[in-house]
Amino acid sequence: MSASGSEREPWLPDLCRLPRLVVMLSMAELIVVVLALAPDGGAPWDWQRFVSGSTFALWLALTVSVLLCVSRERLLRLPASLGGVIATAAAALLGATFAAITHSIDHAVGASLVPPGVTLARFSLGTAAVTMLAVGVVLRYLYVNDGWKAQVRASARAEVDALQARIKPHFLFNSMNTIAGLVRSDPVVAERAVLDLSDLFRAALGAGESDSSLAEEVELAERYLAIEQLRLGDRLRVEWRKHEPLPWTLPMPRLVLQPLVENAVLHGISRLSGGGTLEIELAVSGPTLALRVRNPAPAPAEGPGNGTRHAQRSIGQRLRYAYGPQARMTAGWAEDYYLCELHVPTGVEALYR
Repeated sequence: MSASGSEREPWLPDLCRLPRLVVMLSMAELIVVVLALAPDGGAPWDWQRFVSGSTFALWLALTVSVLLCVSRERLLRLPASLGGVIATAAAALLGATFAAITHSIDHAVGASLVPPGVTLARFSLGTAAVTMLAVGVVLRYLYVNDGWKAQVRASARAEVDALQARIKPHFLFNSMNTIAGLVRSDPVVAERAVLDLSDLFRAALGAGESDSSLAEEVELAERYLAIEQLRLGDRLRVEWRKHEPLPWTLPMPRLVLQPLVENAVLHGISRLSGGGTLEIELAVSGPTLALRVRNPAPAPAEGPGNGTRHAQRSIGQRLRYAYGPQARMTAGWAEDYYLCELHVPTGVEALYR
């Protein structure tokens, strides 16, 4: 991904965020498990040693995370190489100090949580080295992961930009000609068509600026269909199947349903001399919302082309980015009908996390 320096992901991830802290704590616990399973021939690991080792590792990981969290702004002012060295060195120093204090307390109270053969220097230096390696691995992993997410975010934005251009000029010209023909004969319908067209273009131009909702997506599709029905007349019949209750406030990426409806009209019904019925179904099954768009269409060799596939790829990618792997999209032609289905989780509270 090409980006300017100000757009690149910071080299030091934000460990103040809970998911990042979980990664750090998980790495600490993983090290304890590896040490417990390693056949080193030393003192055996019983449940007491495992619990004390886990407690030590988790407290150390939490302390290092807090240190890197509060010093993040200062470290980010430094070059990445120098800042990285300072961050890992500070973590190693903290690990050595933490280990020295723990060793001294354990020796003073006689708890024998640290194996008797492990000296203060060995325990401190070993802990410092392991801490430095673990912090380096975690920071690198989070940096690479953030870079990947930034690429996905940029790709999703590019797809939205491409989608904004899908309101084709000929659709605008046809709509304006239809409206012009209605101005004298039916000014009320003409005014409503102008408002529908205005809302449609406003949504297209603002597709990447804010999220939408299920209610807004359905309303936008209805406005688009109202315009197309003025042009196609009785050739376009629309059948909505809304199985209540529906999560009308569910956040969704903008321009998800309308492009599928547009494809159904342009590449399906409008190409049939007798037109057809466009079926749009919304239903909730368990934790999933299903949106189905079904329409009569010519065979694939004559019907849905690159424009359809591009729109579907764009919508599928944006849904996966918004909801993760729980979202899926399927489409296919069979027995003179084209069916496209979207499945998204209903328990999502925020998009693009």
